[in-house]
Amino acid sequence: MSTPTHPEPIGMIRRKRRIEGSSAILLPFHANGDIDWVGFTAHVRRTVAAGLAPAVNMDTGFGNLIDDTIRRKALQITQAETGGKWFVAGAFVLDQPGAAFDLAAYARQIDLIQQYGGTPVIFQSYGLTDQSDEKIVEAYAAIGRHAPRFVGFELGQMFAPFGKIYSLEVYRGLMGIDSCIGAKHSSLRRDLEWERLALRDATRPDFRVYTGNDLAIDMVMYGSDYLLGLSTFAPEAFALRDKAWENGDASFYEINDLLQYLGFLAFRPPVPAYKHSAAMFLKLRGWIRCDDTHPRSAKRPESDREILADLARRIEALR
Repeated sequence: MSTPTHPEPIGMIRRKRRIEGSSAILLPFHANGDIDWVGFTAHVRRTVAAGLAPAVNMDTGFGNLIDDTIRRKALQITQAETGGKWFVAGAFVLDQPGAAFDLAAYARQIDLIQQYGGTPVIFQSYGLTDQSDEKIVEAYAAIGRHAPRFVGFELGQMFAPFGKIYSLEVYRGLMGIDSCIGAKHSSLRRDLEWERLALRDATRPDFRVYTGNDLAIDMVMYGSDYLLGLSTFAPEAFALRDKAWENGDASFYEINDLLQYLGFLAFRPPVPAYKHSAAMFLKLRGWIRCDDTHPRSAKRPESDREILADLARRIEALR
């Protein structure tokens, strides 16, 4: 049997730690295909009230399927609802396989986000990830010269075809860029995230590892913070869980288990269909009026509704 390369996780557990939570905001739609901006605004407000930072124009907000007009309106609303509090937003550059890295396009997206007081989360693109490791780090360094603060993003291909999980050397390079304050890790693998946490602890302790593992949301026990799509289903329950961990309250485990059950259902293959799960769940909770999603987004079967309704009742009973 080969020796595992990842660090021993038991020794990494960080008890009574304050967790930094960011929640990706679902962009809801009306039945006629128009965006439900009233529902979006209410959900941003709800997320801020729970104590989580909104993350807009992310994958949960169909960031790769919307245009700059929609992105701008989402940013305007979020700036108004956060009232100067910290929020993040996806900086997405649409390109095709074989494209060159387009720094100017990233700079335009960064400028748009910063105009409204947000911190950019740098989505990957073919032009960014198709480079050598050295060139990828150079590309982020160039982004860092344009953005005084940004969050990196590793995205597994189960989420998007342009995604890539970087080598640890690239990750080390990201931590060497002062303006890169953290990175979201979405491989859906614990061992890779444990390796990043160990490297962070040894190299740059102030660097934030934001878990994007909706199948292992207890990664916060090991020192990860989070930037999740799952938390859009129940930001108040995530905040309750986080406070329990900070206080050393054993209710953390009960709440986490219930939320993880929801995560296993919502993020099963095809993974991108979790956005339809989220829309169904938010409608069941009375938070939006329609559970239609972007017409190019994957859908879930009607049979999910009964399970989601049971989970909604159980989550709403949490206090």
